[in-house]
Amino acid sequence: MGDALRGHIEDAIEGTTEKYFADAIEASVVLSHEGHRIRASINMHVGRGINVRAHEEADDPYAAFDVALAHLAKRLRRHKRRLRDHHQGRETISTPTMPEYVIAAYAGDEDVSEEVQTDDNPVIIAENQTSVESLTVSEAVMRMDLADGHALVFRNAKHGGMSVVFRRADGNVGWIDTPDTSEDGA
Repeated sequence: MGDALRGHIEDAIEGTTEKYFADAIEASVVLSHEGHRIRASINMHVGRGINVRAHEEADDPYAAFDVALAHLAKRLRRHKRRLRDHHQGRETISTPTMPEYVIAAYAGDEDVSEEVQTDDNPVIIAENQTSVESLTVSEAVMRMDLADGHALVFRNAKHGGMSVVFRRADGNVGWIDTPDTSEDGA
């Protein structure tokens, strides 16, 4: 990557973070070749448990990055507007953790063991602990949209039970709700 492109990316990311979140924790940009096109992927950690992702492909790395950053800025703008509209002073509940797995299918790497090469099952390549936050359904949908994710597990702030929001094949959002039925609410 040339110095001009690196400078363009750093300036644009800095300008976007200062505009929407002055205290953004970290941002990473990955440019990769996808055939004859360039794919720009941006991942920005703007707060505790809030990751915003965007990606775009184009023939030119500048164009791919600029469009991906525009998508990311739009998500940040929506998030900031929703934060202003949300209830303030909501009671905070401790957030339990659960394992999070990154799974990858075998893609022909020589580094993968012989056992994996003959098996059709995906390989778990990373295991992390992630917190299960207490959120309203609309906050959970907002977080899923910000992360450009397909699903999000959360503790429903209304009743304390575990819930899942997910992106359906038709583009709408689905919601699985499991009310907390224990006597102590834990």
